Amino acid sequence: MFLEIEVKLATMVHGYDNENKEIAETFYETHFMKKIISISRIQSISEKYILVNSSHERVMYWEYKGTMEELKQKLLSIEVKIA
Repeated sequence: MFLEIEVKLATMVHGYDNENKEIAETFYETHFMKKIISISRIQSISEKYILVNSSHERVMYWEYKGTMEELKQKLLSIEVKIA
């Protein structure tokens, strides 16, 4: 199942160092871009960010356009179960 959303990349986590600290890269994109993503990539959703799986065992935090409630309603409309 897929979801169309408008996002901009905020942070990419490339992995962890020898002290188990995140190796992260911060982005400062100014414009949102439309994406159609597989729902299976979503790990979590907060008030501002979607945490998604990426390639090479990386994760990304995307800032999304709209509210958490609007995103929740989109997911419910495609019958994603939210407890």
